[in-house]
Amino acid sequence: MNYRFYGADTVELAKKYGTPLYVMSEDFIVERCREIHESFLKKYENTYAVFAGKAFCTKEMCRILKREGLGLDVVSGGELYTALSVGFPADKIIFHGNNKTLSELNMAVESGVGRIVVDHDMELDIIQKIAEEAKIDASVLLRIAPGVDPHTHRYMVTGQADSKFGIPNKDAVLRHTVQKALSFNNIELKGFHFHVGSQLLDNASHLKSVDVLCTLFDKLNQWFDYWPHEINIGGGYGIKYTHEDQPEQLNAFISPIMHKITEFSEKSGKKRPAVIIEPGRWIVGEAGITLYTIGYIKRIPDIRTYVSVDGGMPDNPRPSLYQARYEAVIANKYGDPLTEKVTIAGRCCESGDVLIWDIEIPEPEPGDILAVKATGAYNYSMANNYNKLPFPPIVMLKKGKDRLIVERQTYEQLVSREL
Repeated sequence: MNYRFYGADTVELAKKYGTPLYVMSEDFIVERCREIHESFLKKYENTYAVFAGKAFCTKEMCRILKREGLGLDVVSGGELYTALSVGFPADKIIFHGNNKTLSELNMAVESGVGRIVVDHDMELDIIQKIAEEAKIDASVLLRIAPGVDPHTHRYMVTGQADSKFGIPNKDAVLRHTVQKALSFNNIELKGFHFHVGSQLLDNASHLKSVDVLCTLFDKLNQWFDYWPHEINIGGGYGIKYTHEDQPEQLNAFISPIMHKITEFSEKSGKKRPAVIIEPGRWIVGEAGITLYTIGYIKRIPDIRTYVSVDGGMPDNPRPSLYQARYEAVIANKYGDPLTEKVTIAGRCCESGDVLIWDIEIPEPEPGDILAVKATGAYNYSMANNYNKLPFPPIVMLKKGKDRLIVERQTYEQLVSREL
């Protein structure tokens, strides 16, 4: 029996498009977008949701988001250009980044992005200069590093005190930065943003971060008689990569956060700020799989069996970067007895190029198709050409029908920029 993914025969997809092959389900993506509407946007007034584009940014993804009524969070000129190239509304784009270049900030201001999230007070000076020369106003949020520990991999922690992201949660620094933002004629300070980390299976660190911001809001009210219009609580909601992952449902994750923000606003006698969420992985992670063809099989008696595939680090660097874990099946032997424990090795000249350690599968043979699950987030977006391996194509599925949304890179394209 062949493994099917959202109505499509994965073995037939591998035959049609070749491997490695990214496969994405539009049905799953739309389902998640609509869950956001039901569990958040319709449930609470004055709320907004934007997709964290760094998880998976393609033209087609931007078109889907536009149709589903979500905004977009970008972190580079390239992501912004991708969105604008398909007519994504600029006012629904939030521009992030801890070191935006001058050309990127020019691009953001001139295109009219909805919000620029400021990471440092020096950035305010640049935005003010650009906006003043363009004779327009720029709306900004200040990113705060709340100083909480989200208990995830250290490479996925973003809101600790010692972070490259955000303005430190220190009174003197915050007071100086807020005062500067409020003093500029062409900058409108809309509010504040935090992001504490990724692949979070509970909301404990979000709740602690909201407490930090509420304390800050009281201080701002005393210092400047200022109350924020918006609070962006970031994303980072975890997904099910393996059977051990037990993430909270979106409603269960967000409801206590909204209750805390609402309760604090009421006690302060103020209107609750608009609340923005930025899910990325949660929308696309489980929407994707990657298909590989099994090549050589190396059996080391009494030690290990390596099963090599025709991809690896270039199409999925996450296991090498931060020991990400995945589950997989042999697509053309789906349902067969799991008779062997093996390690799935990539084809790059790196000992660290291992996709999955110690997984149980049916007896593998060269030519089998391996399907690795939950690869929709941070796989294509982190892909690279190490060892001169071309980028795989991406196929999007809708109601079981496949369409190509990103072509496989050719060798000619691989060297096209070299002189």
